[in-house]
Amino acid sequence: MIKKITIDQLVPGMFVHQILEQKGALRVTSQGRVTSDDVVKTLRKRGVKTLAIDTDKAFNVEQPSSSATVEKHQNSSSNQPVKSKKISLENELVRAAKLHEQGKAIQKLLLANVQKETPFDASIPKAFSNKLVESVDRNPDALLCLTKIREKDDYLLEHSLNVAILLANFGKYLGMSEEEVQDLSYAGFLHDLGKIKIPDEILHKPGRLTDSEMEIMKGHVKHGVDYLKSTEIAQPLIQAISEHHERLDGLGYPAGTKGEDISQAGRMLAIADMYDALTADRVYKAGMSSQKAFSILMSDAPTRLDQSLVQQFIKCLGVYPVGSLVLLSNDKLAMVLEQRDSPLTPLVKVFYSVRSNHYLTPKDVDLSSDKTVSINKAVIASDYKIDVNAFFERSVSIG
Repeated sequence: MIKKITIDQLVPGMFVHQILEQKGALRVTSQGRVTSDDVVKTLRKRGVKTLAIDTDKAFNVEQPSSSATVEKHQNSSSNQPVKSKKISLENELVRAAKLHEQGKAIQKLLLANVQKETPFDASIPKAFSNKLVESVDRNPDALLCLTKIREKDDYLLEHSLNVAILLANFGKYLGMSEEEVQDLSYAGFLHDLGKIKIPDEILHKPGRLTDSEMEIMKGHVKHGVDYLKSTEIAQPLIQAISEHHERLDGLGYPAGTKGEDISQAGRMLAIADMYDALTADRVYKAGMSSQKAFSILMSDAPTRLDQSLVQQFIKCLGVYPVGSLVLLSNDKLAMVLEQRDSPLTPLVKVFYSVRSNHYLTPKDVDLSSDKTVSINKAVIASDYKIDVNAFFERSVSIG
């Protein structure tokens, strides 16, 4: 049953069906579960006065014990959050694949608007970002798997989409409220719009940029922020976007912001942005393995990146992230499909024999139960001259 209430009556466990009355410039339009008091505080802060709840979708919220200190990011068995999977990877991949293509199309339209300096309807990318978060709610591995399936010519379109997906997972992992996760993902989706203003010969230059070219490249942050300031995008989101190349030691750009002056969202965005850029295939170079990218992120902490957040980000993705390739002890290649309790024994899909140099009939192997084989190391597709995209479309994705 749909029931009208005031913001003062809203408590965790309720399901918001619709915002009825709200003050302020930032409009809250999404539905969703109220999972904590933080969600209520966020809605109140954004000027929500009255709203409609769906009493049929109410749920129970576990409250922390008052007799013991409960850390936000812990569970009793593994000292790290558990990613809930409400539906199977196979089923969610159908929706996730369509969502991924839709995201690229929306990103293309946004970039065209920025290039022409014409306004866009902010409700479209916002609603899309919320759908990304909903997919992560249903099964966090589906969209993560798709971040590894890239078209070399579509880097600019895919990068911001992938960063949005990474941030949705990261925010969920840290136990942030639904509203905070949605905003974080939205910031990731918009963070690199200013790059459309950078000349192609600099943006796609295969070698090292000269000092003058680097100054032009750095301008993409200001281009994007200036454009977003003319829209209805909330200031905290614009701030996070403006900070995605700032560094804790103050040597970042464009403002040289340092230390605690950089917001948490800005710090998280910087990490996800750097990770995706390092692992991405470009026309002129292959992306590196996740393990090598993790090593670079850690080497940049704590002087440039937030060390605690980097460590949490790596735990969030796992030692062998979903969608990455691994070489097994039997000289076969496999794609990581799902994480298991142990980060070293995920569910993988075996598909290629290195010894015989040919594709195999794909087979799922749960390394947590099959003790006859183990992971030797992480690898990248270019090392073996294989087309992992074609394999994924043929053997992993459906629909």
